[in-house]
Amino acid sequence: MKKGKVYLVGAGPGDPGLLTIRGKDVLEKAEVVIFDYLANEEFLKYAPAGAERIYVGKKGGDHTLSQDGINALLVEKGRNNIVVRLKGGDPFVFGRGGEEAQVLVREGIAFEVVPGISAAVAVPAYAGIPLSHRDFTASIAFVTGHERADKDGGETKIAWDKLSTGAGTLVFFMGVKNLPEICRNLIANGRPSDTPVALIRWGTTPRQQTVAGTLSDIVEKVEKAGLKPPAMIVVGEVVKCRDELNWFERRPLFGRNIVITRAREQASDFRAALEELGANCIEFPTIAIAPPPSWGPLDEAVQRIASYDWVIFTSVNGVHCFMDRLLAAGKDTRELKGVRLGAIGPKTAEALETLKLRPDLVPSEYRAEAILDALSGEELRGKRFLLPRAMVAREILPEKLQEWGAQVDVVPAYQTVLPEAEAPGMAKLFREDAVDCLTFTSSSTVSNFFELLGKEDILEHLNRTAVACIGPITADTAKKFGLKTSIMPSVYTIRGLIDSILTHFVKTE
Repeated sequence: MKKGKVYLVGAGPGDPGLLTIRGKDVLEKAEVVIFDYLANEEFLKYAPAGAERIYVGKKGGDHTLSQDGINALLVEKGRNNIVVRLKGGDPFVFGRGGEEAQVLVREGIAFEVVPGISAAVAVPAYAGIPLSHRDFTASIAFVTGHERADKDGGETKIAWDKLSTGAGTLVFFMGVKNLPEICRNLIANGRPSDTPVALIRWGTTPRQQTVAGTLSDIVEKVEKAGLKPPAMIVVGEVVKCRDELNWFERRPLFGRNIVITRAREQASDFRAALEELGANCIEFPTIAIAPPPSWGPLDEAVQRIASYDWVIFTSVNGVHCFMDRLLAAGKDTRELKGVRLGAIGPKTAEALETLKLRPDLVPSEYRAEAILDALSGEELRGKRFLLPRAMVAREILPEKLQEWGAQVDVVPAYQTVLPEAEAPGMAKLFREDAVDCLTFTSSSTVSNFFELLGKEDILEHLNRTAVACIGPITADTAKKFGLKTSIMPSVYTIRGLIDSILTHFVKTE
C-alpha cells in the first residue's frame, strides 16, 4: 500500500532566490502542493506539471480554509501522496508548523521539516536594518503582533513589562492592525517614546515599502502612507542603520512596474536582469512559440544540408528547432562541415556556440539589412542559402539574396501564435496608469499586444507610459498602432534594451 509523506517547507520571505535548495528539491517531486498567501507562487513552477496545487491562504480575516481545515487536508492528502506544505518564511517561526506536525504525528503520517529563511531576519536585512549591531544591541526578540483570538480568558501571553526593555531589538510579526496597542504597551512599560521603529511591507520583493519613525509617531506615519498588511515591525536603535545601509530600495529601477511582452520561454533572462536592477516585472506574453503546421520542408532541407553553402539563423528559436530536426533525422552537427553559418544577434550566435558551432558571420547591427551589408562584397551567384526561421517574417533578406543570384530556401522552423492571456487584468493596469514601462522585443509582440487588448480605450494611457522597443523595425510597427517609442537602444539586443531602460529612468528622476 502506498505510503505518503508531508514536507513542511519554509518558502522564505518572498524573494524567489531565497528558497532553499532542499525546498526546491522536494517541490520537484511533489504530488500535492498546499500553499499559503505569503508563499510566492513563483515557486509552484518547480512542482511537476501534474501535481495538484491547493491554495489555503489566509489574510486579514479572509480564510480560504481554517487551520483545522488545513490540518484535515494535510492528513487526507498525506496518507498516500508526497505533499509539500509550502509556508511563507520558516514553518516553525510563527508559521503554525508545529501544530501541523503534531497532527501528522497523531495520525501516523511521516513528515519532514525543511526550514526556510525567516522573514524576521530577511525582511529587515532588505530594508537595510541589521537586527544585531555591536554599537546598539546584543539581544533580539521575535514576537507575534497578533495573538490567537481564542486565547484563555483573553489574557495576553506577552510579558510586556519584561519584553519592552528586555531585548535591544524587537521584531513583531503580523502586527500592523495592532500597531497602536504595541506602541502603547512598549512605552507604558519603559521603552523610550523616541525609540526608532520601521514597518516593512512585502519585504524582499519589488513591492517592498518601508515606513520609519519612532514609537511616538509611527502610527500616524503608517496611516499617512496607507501601509497595509502584511508587514514586519522592527523596534530598536538598529533602525538608525537604515539611512546608511538601505541597499535594496536604492537600486535604480526599484518600484518601477515594467511589462514584458516577450514569449514566456524567452523572458527569463530579460526579467532577471530587470529585477536585479530593482524593477517589478509583469509578464504579459503576447506570443507563444509553436511548431510549424508541418515539419516536412525543414526535414527535407535537413536531408540535403550538405548541399547548402550558407545557413542563416535569425533567432535562437530557429537554431533550437533546426537542431532538434537534425537530431530527429539521426544526424548531428558533423553534417554542417563545410557549411558557413550566419547569426543575427549575439544571443543567436551564443546558441550556436553552445553547440560548439562557431558562426562565420555575426553582423555588428542586429537585423537582416546588416547581413546583406556584410555579404554585399561576395560573389553570391549560384550560392545556396537555407533560412530556417519563423513562418511569418520580413522578406527583405531572401528577396535581396535572390536578386543577387543566390538560391534561397526559406523553411518554417517554428511559428509564433497568440497565447492565452489575462487581457482584462492587464488593460486595468494601464487604465490605472500603474505601468511605468511597456517593452516590445519584436514587431509581432506589438501587433499581438493590440490584438489581445485592442487600442481604442487604452491608447491614451499607453502614451503616458514609457514604451521601449528593441529596434527601429519594432518601433515602426508601434508607430503604426499610434504608439510613440520613448526608449530604443543603439545596439538592438536585450542587453542594449535593458541599458536604455535604465538610462531613461535614471535621467527622469
